[in-house]
Amino acid sequence: MRHVWTLALAQAFAACSTITLVTFGGIVGTHMAPSPALATLPLSMSIVGLASMSMPAALLMQRVGRKPAFIGSALMAALAALLCAYAILRNEFVLFCVAGLLIGGNMAFVQQYRFAAIEFVPPSDAGRAASTVMIGTLVAAFVGPTLGGLVSQLGGWPEYTASFVILAGLCLCAAAVLTRLPNASMAARVERSAESRSIRDLLNDPKYRVAVLAGLSSYAVMSFIMTATPLSMHVHDGYSTGQTTAVITAHLLGMYLPSLATPWFVSKLGVRGMMLAGIAINVVCIIICSFIGRHFVHYFSVLLLLGVGWNLLFVGATTLLSSTYSDSEKFRAQGFNDFMVFGSQALASLSAGVAIETLGWETLNLATLPLLIMVLWSMRGVVIHQR
Repeated sequence: MRHVWTLALAQAFAACSTITLVTFGGIVGTHMAPSPALATLPLSMSIVGLASMSMPAALLMQRVGRKPAFIGSALMAALAALLCAYAILRNEFVLFCVAGLLIGGNMAFVQQYRFAAIEFVPPSDAGRAASTVMIGTLVAAFVGPTLGGLVSQLGGWPEYTASFVILAGLCLCAAAVLTRLPNASMAARVERSAESRSIRDLLNDPKYRVAVLAGLSSYAVMSFIMTATPLSMHVHDGYSTGQTTAVITAHLLGMYLPSLATPWFVSKLGVRGMMLAGIAINVVCIIICSFIGRHFVHYFSVLLLLGVGWNLLFVGATTLLSSTYSDSEKFRAQGFNDFMVFGSQALASLSAGVAIETLGWETLNLATLPLLIMVLWSMRGVVIHQR
């Protein structure tokens, strides 16, 4: 597990890029954007960058190996962070959006850390390895905003310029940590074999379809509700910024703290049980949102549970996915999976604002139910063994 913890530490630094952009990007965008409606465009561009780079990132790793690709992407993220700082300094909104796109592109590589971690452990520990790496994001959720806030007004620069300069340093730390990974295990080129299947053939495998659909649904449902929550709470229901922030913080804790107990979940529930538990928790969230109420305690409990449900469904889907492909197929299978998963996240995030205004909070949550039903339907008759 030593190399798995190396990847977790690298993720703690690397994931600060997107979390810093989430925390401060909207505020910066409000001052720079030509229209208030475009204030969150830099964040949206990062999600687009993540989705669009998922397949290219996997193909690059197949060609040059994981270690060089991971280090190269961390260095690219450092340059993107400096580009953010320069854009703020020069009040260049378009440049800030381009930097957001590059930061998202780096996250396509960071999301592959979980697959790299699985390759360092026996199949029975796949879920534990994937969830251990995700603990790094929990650390990043505190480190990124805290450091960014502390230095936001340093240097005599416009506010938050120094936050992104510090972020560049954190990305360089990620690159330094990644140099500790072994070269031999991070296999370079994987030669095609006669048994290597195309994406179409992979999708003919029921287990692969279930894994992709479950991962896609976990992110789409979570992003759709999470993105709409601040608008529903702060704009529609009049809750304070502090109360809204507390709910989002609870959501982040719900997303990543369960990773500490993944070995227990796997041993007690198995992969299928984890996925079913994640779906059940998401359904409970939808019921609370749609039929029980919109008091602070409801928002708080829903976003906390939404994070837990996402974790169980996503880790279960990742663990299942790792059992569906051969070594020669892994980059193709993983890249397509991440393209679908983060493409769904991009669509959910971009459409949440329109949905909350047109559908309302209750109907918006009900609209996610068909996706969860589709996952349940796809699992019928599919044998999902515990890894």
